Amino acid sequence: MTAANGGRAAGVGAAGGGTQGEAAGDPAAGDTLAAVVRQWQAVHPDLDTGPMEIIGRINRCAALLQQAEDAPLRHAGLTRPEFDLLGALRRTGLELTPGELARETFSSGAAVTKRLKQLTERGLVERRGDTRDRRVAHVRLTDTGRALVDGILPAQLSYETAVLSGVDRTRQSELAALLGDLLVQLEGRLRGPRV
Repeated sequence: MTAANGGRAAGVGAAGGGTQGEAAGDPAAGDTLAAVVRQWQAVHPDLDTGPMEIIGRINRCAALLQQAEDAPLRHAGLTRPEFDLLGALRRTGLELTPGELARETFSSGAAVTKRLKQLTERGLVERRGDTRDRRVAHVRLTDTGRALVDGILPAQLSYETAVLSGVDRTRQSELAALLGDLLVQLEGRLRGPRV
């Protein structure tokens, strides 16, 4: 298993070789990925594990945030992708087609179709057929969906603020800028221009 998928190597804590002092001096020295990287460096000392240290940590953070039991989204029975879809409808204030929702949420058409089905069954969105083209559907929030988004957004932002509270504001801004740079680069290379 590699660090890039956010996974844990067997025996990471014991086999990692890190000491208490090391972890105290450098917060990254004591995280899960630091041990995985040290293991890979021992196996392949000739390879640059720098990318693994970044991508692995991004993936591990994402996995932990998805699993968080106390997150308001989880309490509301929503996944982050479902909330992003509802949020796209709320923040644009428009009826959107499934294709437009896919672009707004950086999701595949199939994933959007599946989420829309679940959200429609829960009464959070509704579909309306296009009067000129029956193959096209327009999606909008129901009153229940709008109330859910408006009610959960402040709680979710408070939760995310608490998650980031261990990192001072200056470093949060730096991290946001660095991740923004990476995202622009990846979107340009992997997704092509947004239409």
